[in-house]
Amino acid sequence: MHRTGDLKGIHPVSRGLKIAGPALTVRTYPGDWAKTVEAVDMAQAGQVIVIDAGGVGPAVWGELATHGAIQRKLAGVVIDGATRDTPEIRNLKFPVFSKLATPTAGEPKGFGEIGVPVMAGGVRVFSGDWIVGDDDGVICIPKDKVAEIANRAMNVLEQEQRLRKEIDRGSTLAQVIELLRWEKK
Repeated sequence: MHRTGDLKGIHPVSRGLKIAGPALTVRTYPGDWAKTVEAVDMAQAGQVIVIDAGGVGPAVWGELATHGAIQRKLAGVVIDGATRDTPEIRNLKFPVFSKLATPTAGEPKGFGEIGVPVMAGGVRVFSGDWIVGDDDGVICIPKDKVAEIANRAMNVLEQEQRLRKEIDRGSTLAQVIELLRWEKK
């Protein structure tokens, strides 16, 4: 997964926060935040709302939606579109990842759907897929691959801990990973 699944152009509103949980997807029209607010009410604790707003503004998320998400104990939100009220969201320390920030508020019109496949950062996301993110960005793990990817991640973590210890004992990264073995001759 370290080479695929990343939601391109989606960045954290606040540094230092992580996001992980199953997706609840929302497809809406740019600036129409009605289905976004409905999704907050529908979501279960620990879910991540993933919003496809076409990658443009006006905002479909802001401070009040963030307050609602915190009340519902959601794990975070990912927006392929725009958010606003970013200083207030940072103060609330809630994981919001968004393509854009804008001062322009949208308005509720009621178009869109909840629980349908969406596009976020160029990746098709289904409700139930796992969304994981940090300061480096966000990835989507298909729900049928979650256990496999979690096991692989644990293997990578163990290997990196071993490599770190060898480097701390005086070896170099090139020596530890036998870099010269991979050089083209």
